[in-house]
Parts: sequence; structure tokens; C-alpha cells
Amino acid sequence: MFGMRASAAQRPKSEGEKPFWISYADLMTALMILFLVVMVASLVMMTQRIEAIEQGEKARANDIAHLCQRLQIKAQGLNRDIVVDCRDNRINFGEAGRFGYNDHKLGPDGQTALRQVVPLVIDAALSDEGKRWFKQVLIEGFTDTDGSYLYNLHLSLQRSEWVMCTMLDDRFATTSGLSQEQKRHVRELFLAGGVSFNNAKDSKEASRRVELRLQFYGLKDSTSGTRPVSFAATGAEKCLLL
Repeated sequence: MFGMRASAAQRPKSEGEKPFWISYADLMTALMILFLVVMVASLVMMTQRIEAIEQGEKARANDIAHLCQRLQIKAQGLNRDIVVDCRDNRINFGEAGRFGYNDHKLGPDGQTALRQVVPLVIDAALSDEGKRWFKQVLIEGFTDTDGSYLYNLHLSLQRSEWVMCTMLDDRFATTSGLSQEQKRHVRELFLAGGVSFNNAKDSKEASRRVELRLQFYGLKDSTSGTRPVSFAATGAEKCLLL
């Protein structure tokens, strides 16, 4: 009888343990399923985000390519010296855009090429693609390897500043051929910057040149479509380099 009583007393304890272990296993299974669901959802969201970025980059590249190609066709129709490189987004002027030794001024052919290309760049910036992606135009003046680094850096800056002055100075209104509205866009878009001899060509003559580098907003740039004004000038503008 004592054995039967002991067995009867132990039975409820054994039966009480079984529901606990079953519920714990179910809990772990549920947590594992929940973890898998969260991981799958995260992977799907990441995949969609990557696809959206890739599509955005592709659309941006297509817009910039179309903009540059139109600019290239228009420039070729005006002047053969003007070369629009859509791979590097650069505009060079061939021999017309070369400077003399220790000189920061372009000749008449260079001034003519500038007068022709600047309105085209402004039109490109005001196009639908340009309003979305066009950031600015960097005027880069290059030098040869003669002289010290600081000397060439100063000379290259003078060359890029001279190009800016030629477009804006009121004394050269007839030379630049730009209206006041176009000059306003020049102030918004163009930026003068010295380069020195960091990108020398095969010959020293070819190295002494000016180029326009087209810069565009990136996909993540919050300022896209709200281009800031570089500087504002009032009254008559005069440049000491001219």
C-alpha cells in the first residue's frame, strides 16, 4: 500500500512537468519562426532599396548622358575647335583654348569659342535634366612644367580667372556677347579654379590650356534642383586681369 501511495503521489508531479516542457518547445519554435520572418522581410526591404538606388543611378546617368550629347552636337555645329567629352564631362577648345608662354589671356579665337560655348552650357543647365542634376562648371586653367609649383599654381589661377572676367566684365560686353540674364547664370554656374601642371599634356604648348569641367549632383545630394548662387554682383563689374 505504501508503494501504491508513493506512485500515486509522484504521478501528479510527472504529469505537471510535461505541459511546461511542451510550452517551452513551442515558444522556441515560435521565436525561431518570428526571427525567420523578420530576416526575410529585412532582406526583401534591402533588396528593394538596392534596386531603387540602382534604378535612380541609371536614370541619373541617362539624363546626364542625354544632356551632354545634346551639348556636344550643338557645339560641333558651331565651332570645330570646341570638343565636348561626355566620358569625362569636359569641354576643351583645342588650339583656340591655348595660352602663350607666361600669359594668362586667350587670343581672339579663344574668346570667340568661349562666347559660343557659354550660352550652350547655360541652356543645358536650364533644361529639364540640367535643373535636376547640373551643379556647376569649374573653369580649370593649366600650365606647363616650367617654373616652380607655386608659380604655376598662381598662373593657372590667373588663367581661369581671366576666362571668368572675360564673360562678366562690363567693359567687354561686346566681346563676351552675353546678356545680363546670361551673366547672372554665369555667376550661378561658373567657378574659377587653378590647377597648375597636375594634368600636363604631351607638349608644353598643349599643356597651357583652359578647360571647362561639368559637375553634377549625386543621387543622394539634398541640394539637387536648388542650385546655390555662387556670388552676386551689383553695378559695373571690372576685372583687373583684363
